[in-house]
Amino acid sequence: MPPVATPSLQFTFLGTGTSSGVPMIACPCEVCSSADSRDKRLRSALLVRSATTTLVVDTGPDFRYQMLRAGVRTLDGVVFTHPHKDHVAGLDDVRAYNYLQGTAMPLYANPLTIEALKREFFYAFAENKFSGVPNLELNTIGLEPFVVGDIPVTPIQVWHLRMPVLGFRFGDFTYITDANRIDESEKDKIRGSKVLVLNALRREKHISHFNLIEAMTLVRELEIPEAYFTHLSHQMGRHADVSADLPQGIHLAYDGLEIRC
Repeated sequence: MPPVATPSLQFTFLGTGTSSGVPMIACPCEVCSSADSRDKRLRSALLVRSATTTLVVDTGPDFRYQMLRAGVRTLDGVVFTHPHKDHVAGLDDVRAYNYLQGTAMPLYANPLTIEALKREFFYAFAENKFSGVPNLELNTIGLEPFVVGDIPVTPIQVWHLRMPVLGFRFGDFTYITDANRIDESEKDKIRGSKVLVLNALRREKHISHFNLIEAMTLVRELEIPEAYFTHLSHQMGRHADVSADLPQGIHLAYDGLEIRC
């Protein structure tokens, strides 16, 4: 089968924060008390749109508000990176789309995440369902490319310490979160991207996330011309301060940022 052509795509950062979000509850630090809107970070998620298809990557705890804030009226599918709560906890709210669109919501996830979704949202998969629960269509994915509507998706396996996590390439745009290691064979899937989104939790080293230096090193290694860092904690520092020190072509993403690629 010939490769599927990638349409023009618009990417919107629905959230760029780590699991606690920014500001973090009860924290008085300079980042959490910042008046800069770019320092207000919901949990990490991405909106991907073509002229005819809309999908999201992950449904974290802020999913409902993210959909309202971005004005997403229709949704054609959800692609999951991994089963941690800050990436799946808002799934129940897709039932609004079930009601308005009259169809099940297609979900695309690896076996580990499928297992967690069945466990966490058991009521949606019960034999005798209660009225109004989400209507979910599970699609197990591996590392083979697949298509949602007219959007081709190439999974990329990365490592979150010992947990396999999926990143995704959409044409010339690659999105990776919750990683601290990428095998050489999977790096080859990233090479040639025009834009790379990569997690960079903080400046200090972390057990399961890239830090700022590690993320920049990987961008340079893969020779990506434009990179945006996401899944940022309040320990990274204020957006304006960190951005002033970044080299050309490397940026901190922020909630609401839109990129066409």
